[in-house]
Amino acid sequence: MKVKASRGARMLVLLVVAATVAGCGLPRTGPNKREIYAGSVERKGNAFIVPVTARVSRAAAAAPALGFSSAFLNAGVVGSDDIRPGDVLGLTIWENVDDGLLAAAGAPATQLSEVQVDGAGFIFVPYAGRIKASGNTPEALRRIITEKLDAQTPDPQVSVTRLAGDGSTVTVMGAVAGQGVFPIERPTRTLAAMLAKAGGVAIEPETAKVTVSRGNQTGTVWLTDLWTHPQLDIALRPGDTVVVEQDDRSFTALGATGGQRRVKFDTQTISALEAIAQVGGLNTSLADPTGVFVLRNERAEVANAVLGRSDLRGDQRMVYVLNLTAPTGLFEARDFVIRDEDTVYVTEARYVQWTKTLGALTGTANSANSVASLAGGSGN
Repeated sequence: MKVKASRGARMLVLLVVAATVAGCGLPRTGPNKREIYAGSVERKGNAFIVPVTARVSRAAAAAPALGFSSAFLNAGVVGSDDIRPGDVLGLTIWENVDDGLLAAAGAPATQLSEVQVDGAGFIFVPYAGRIKASGNTPEALRRIITEKLDAQTPDPQVSVTRLAGDGSTVTVMGAVAGQGVFPIERPTRTLAAMLAKAGGVAIEPETAKVTVSRGNQTGTVWLTDLWTHPQLDIALRPGDTVVVEQDDRSFTALGATGGQRRVKFDTQTISALEAIAQVGGLNTSLADPTGVFVLRNERAEVANAVLGRSDLRGDQRMVYVLNLTAPTGLFEARDFVIRDEDTVYVTEARYVQWTKTLGALTGTANSANSVASLAGGSGN
């Protein structure tokens, strides 16, 4: 009777612990394929589940391209000698008399250094009066001043030099070697030349973005595009602000991968295959290569193109499915473009849960035997 009671106690303990294990969720990296598919629109969920094909990859790759508007592209270069409000000029005036109007006694000429052009574009020259300077070149302004003084002193000779003032400058900020306010001069009238004047960029060129702000207009390009597309090397305008920034796009990797974390883009484009490789690839002990998902909030126009519809409005939750074991699976993953704020999730293989369950039950059985043995021993 004691033997039967002992066996019965063991079985009872085993059943209780097994039921406890079955009732408690085993540890895992996240939802499985069945649970993800349960959230599809077809099953009353709120996400579209889309297997990735070549057509889907092309439609889903649509993203706003960086570039400049026609207003930036069609603007001509600023004349390097054009005088503008805020500029500083240097004037030298020679008079063909011993006792001139402006020159000190015995001095051959009169120096008027750092004559600033006022906000209305005028300067004041003694005996010549208030003269419109902005919009003229130094040569044109020289002729105007000469004509004004000619009525006051015989055969005056005038020299006008445009100094670096604040009327024709560009502000360069961000990830450059030397931030500052730089004058637009003959060698620095375009974007690339001005960046070189600022010492060049101080970050990896591949992921450097250059933004130009002009009034209420803004345009952004990749730095490398300035090298490969000369038309993007736009002419600068006084008052422009140029900002160089590191690309801040990222994606999140979760599930049965080599590492779970948020990953910054290190190139302008990243494929799903590259994204997986950047976090150490698939975890060979856990991953289901048929269940690689990319989760994204897709713009309505892109979602319609992907699904072959035209009735969707607003952002749509999309779940793109990659099967790496399919004959073209790796090619599809290589061609599918990851975008900013995507989530790449890899499910666990089905056998992993079975293995965990068996391991838990085996451990449970051993524990039950130990408890039953203790119970039997105490009964003796």
